[in-house]
Amino acid sequence: MNARSADDGWQLRAYLAARRLAQPLMRAVLARRLKQGKEDPARLPEKLGRPTAPRPAGRLVWLHAVGLGEVLALRPLIAALQAEDPALSVLITSTARSSAQVLGSNLPAGAVHQFLPLDGPDFLRRFLDHWRPDLSIWSEQDLWPGAICDTAARGVPLAYVNARIGARAAAKRARLGGLYRDVLGRFSLIAAQDAGSAGHLRALGAESVRVMRSLKPAAAPLGVDPAELSRFQTALSGRKIWVAASTHPEDEAVVIAAARALAAQDPAWLLILAPRLPARAEAILDALTAAGLSSTRRSTGGMPGAATQVYLADSFGELGLWYRLARVACIGGSFGTVGGHNPWEAVCLGLPVLSGPVTHNFATDYDDLAAAGLAQRIATGPEAGATLARAVAETAPAAQDRARALVATARAELAPLARELLALRKTDR
Repeated sequence: MNARSADDGWQLRAYLAARRLAQPLMRAVLARRLKQGKEDPARLPEKLGRPTAPRPAGRLVWLHAVGLGEVLALRPLIAALQAEDPALSVLITSTARSSAQVLGSNLPAGAVHQFLPLDGPDFLRRFLDHWRPDLSIWSEQDLWPGAICDTAARGVPLAYVNARIGARAAAKRARLGGLYRDVLGRFSLIAAQDAGSAGHLRALGAESVRVMRSLKPAAAPLGVDPAELSRFQTALSGRKIWVAASTHPEDEAVVIAAARALAAQDPAWLLILAPRLPARAEAILDALTAAGLSSTRRSTGGMPGAATQVYLADSFGELGLWYRLARVACIGGSFGTVGGHNPWEAVCLGLPVLSGPVTHNFATDYDDLAAAGLAQRIATGPEAGATLARAVAETAPAAQDRARALVATARAELAPLARELLALRKTDR
């Protein structure tokens, strides 16, 4: 199917005609956003289809996701694609400014990041002329009809993976059902991350939608220094260890109360407390002392002894170590107003997660994990500490087994998916 297929309905035809007329408005909106500080001046040309990086030689796959979290979720798939084709180069596009600020130091080898151009035909023409992708892979919810149609018109195969669409978003898109039916018809492969999303996509006109779990459990685990891991495993033999990760003051009030309750039940319990900002260590130590808890501090080189009840991990970049020592993780940012932090780093290392009730930053992720028996939200209130303590103590080894099984299954599915995606490429490209 091409971008001007005779089968296209009036909605898509109208959109494709209007987008050319709308290009001056797109430029004006972009200029206003630049004045407001919402765009990066150095990267602004990319939004108009003018690349700021050269195209690598050879085969190139283009993957698109809206923001940082969605792009990072694609990393395991990128690794699987490159494992199947080591010479493959990867172009990653996104739309959110925050994604570029972090991706620079987190790009896989052989990958380059650019912003997706605005959905005008002139902008997309320049973009596609430069990058000449052999395959285009879209993910999550960010579908740009013009970009998809222009790509298909050049004979570039399209796939839609890790697709996610909720009931509210599906209802909004149903008002333009003809447009989405024709856009979804351009994709040779559609894989939704849950049955609900698959049903919504079918209702919008997508055909041959398969259900395949989210890519997030397949993410590469956080790194660790093997020597440090061995040293701590020896020192902490026989201890019952749980981690409170990326905590803020509101989280620590609950976590410290839980640590007191657990220590009173069994002195074998040890909390590894890793605050979001290690510079807050002194204030945390004061709170631990006030609670009557004995502690040791990572930044001073101390190791937890038999009497240590809380190990204050006031260091950066060591969550991979702490998660490997623990049986369950409490994820911070969830007992105050922050909105919760990433639960998948713990789950990818085989840990079930606990949190406060405020997890809107990762709402779908916590819902999915709760449905799998791998996450539990703890309500705030005077009994939050006691409730968290019970949840920690009652976490059974079976929960860790479920987490490991989820990760193993997700990773096992990547290689066949990568082979199927690469097989879509035209042999004459």
